[in-house]
Amino acid sequence: MKFEEARRNMLECQLRPNKVTDEAVLSAMGALPRELFLPEALRPIAYVDDDIEIAPGRYIMEPFILARLIQSATPQPEDVALVVGAGSGYSAAVLARICDTVFALESNMELAASTTTLLSDLVLDNIIVVEGALADGVPQQGPFNIILINGAISSVPDCLKNQLAEGGRMVAVLEDGNGMGRATLARRDTTGVSQRVLFDAAISVLPGFEKEAGFVF
Repeated sequence: MKFEEARRNMLECQLRPNKVTDEAVLSAMGALPRELFLPEALRPIAYVDDDIEIAPGRYIMEPFILARLIQSATPQPEDVALVVGAGSGYSAAVLARICDTVFALESNMELAASTTTLLSDLVLDNIIVVEGALADGVPQQGPFNIILINGAISSVPDCLKNQLAEGGRMVAVLEDGNGMGRATLARRDTTGVSQRVLFDAAISVLPGFEKEAGFVF
């Protein structure tokens, strides 16, 4: 498999045609070896335009949806970001090539351990992997300029909303229980949190969130 060629095709055939224009995001995804974030048997399909299951109930997000979510969060070099449901670490790695520091929260102990090893091997030393309940976030390290929820959820707990810094942005896909989802951006300012729908998106559900757990965008 010619992974470098597949990576270029991802940029030119999946990302750019789907309104991904931020050069920092394109550069990050064009440089990262996405295949290394998958189990070895799945590496030949690393660049397909679909979610890929990396562990029971856990997925690496479809490239263009991830790219558009990150682009919508407008990451800056000085930002501190939180990825909720880090999985194998790919989303955190994309953000880490743009932001100052990324906290990668993962509830699966085996995934957290393997992700820590991989990120170390890739010398992505501005990512801190944290093991814990996804819906709790990492309040002791907040507030965060960016929070990315790495999978579809029906609602967001208040404690995650409260971990946004002033001017902070949260991106997530909110699904309605019928397989339909909407990528949504929330922003905190001095008056509270406002939100808007970005685009329709269908991605795999992230376990660990209950509908009654908190506010809905």
